[in-house]
Amino acid sequence: MNSIKTDKHRADKNLFQDPNLLIIFAISLIAILGVSSVTPTFPRLREALNVPVERIGLLITVFTFPTLILGPIIGVFADRIGRKKILVPSLLLFGIAGFACAFVRDFNLLLGLRFLQGVGAASLLSLSVTLVGDLYTGDKRVTAMGYNASVSSIGTALYPTIGGALATMGWYFPFMLPIVAIPVGLLVLFGLKNPEPQGQRNLKVYLQNALKTVKNRQLFGLFIASAANFVLLYGAYVTYLPSLIADKFGAEPFTIGLFLSSVSVAIAFTSSQLGNLARRFSETTLIRASFVFYAVALAIVPFVSSLWLLLIPTTIFGIGLGIGFPSIQTLLATLAPKEYLATVISVNGTFFGLGQTLGPLLMGIAYGIGGINSVFYAGVAFALATLVVFRYCTCL
Repeated sequence: MNSIKTDKHRADKNLFQDPNLLIIFAISLIAILGVSSVTPTFPRLREALNVPVERIGLLITVFTFPTLILGPIIGVFADRIGRKKILVPSLLLFGIAGFACAFVRDFNLLLGLRFLQGVGAASLLSLSVTLVGDLYTGDKRVTAMGYNASVSSIGTALYPTIGGALATMGWYFPFMLPIVAIPVGLLVLFGLKNPEPQGQRNLKVYLQNALKTVKNRQLFGLFIASAANFVLLYGAYVTYLPSLIADKFGAEPFTIGLFLSSVSVAIAFTSSQLGNLARRFSETTLIRASFVFYAVALAIVPFVSSLWLLLIPTTIFGIGLGIGFPSIQTLLATLAPKEYLATVISVNGTFFGLGQTLGPLLMGIAYGIGGINSVFYAGVAFALATLVVFRYCTCL
């Protein structure tokens, strides 16, 4: 038993010494920067630019919308011309457009720049997962997926705290953070060693075969689960939890950032244990369990009477994300044929882009109907409905 643990420790250490995986971590950290670092400043931005609360979610919607449109296109080109030729310009655009957001004082212009930044962000998360699928197989792939999710969660934990601290100096300071994407783009260009596709296949045949692949019922269930993850995360949690914390408890941006970070601590710990969990439970079981965690967490939120008691539902929500999202990614990489890996992962990116885009809009409708508590009740219903659909798609 001790020798098995020693071998596992040695294998994990070797993974962390792989420069390619470290670069993938950097890409993933940039991929989640565009939302988590700026949401703590939303209440202050609303006041400064005189934005109605139901419109603030547009800052997320216009950022995530390009992923919805560009996902399949990105996958096709990444499978044919290579990952780097998509990643490098995407990172540069993300950095330039995102940094420019800090210097505008008109909400409509801010939305336009967020859209351009979203174009740059559209490929980042899906191609970081694709790179893990390219470079690793078997247990190493599961472990690398878990570590990548854990590192992303650490970033998600830190970014709201950093963004909240910067927002105390002015609502626009958190928008300066995307400038770090530019050196990451250069790191990808000169440091990433990835087996790139040759791109010699007939495009028509490729598209026909790729379409047949993504029509797989199990894959479709995973796509639906991905979309639902982001409807709940970006709709109920990222967009409206800051408003609840500010309006119900009178918290400042830094405190809001700390609470948004708390969910990521749970994600980081849980996803770091994904390799161990996957040896005991199937990925399908872990994904189903995640939606139960979401429903429980969101059901608790309206009944919380003390600010610090919010740590209970945020932790439960984080456990759900920690077991669910990387399990979806791992199962997608396992089911997808190697030659269509980027396409399948990018189609999945389209679905989580759909979730990111629809989440704030759907929860905004719920808010308009019944106020802030209705957002979380709607989230409970949505999580349970997704669980039913996912069970149907995966019960073959």
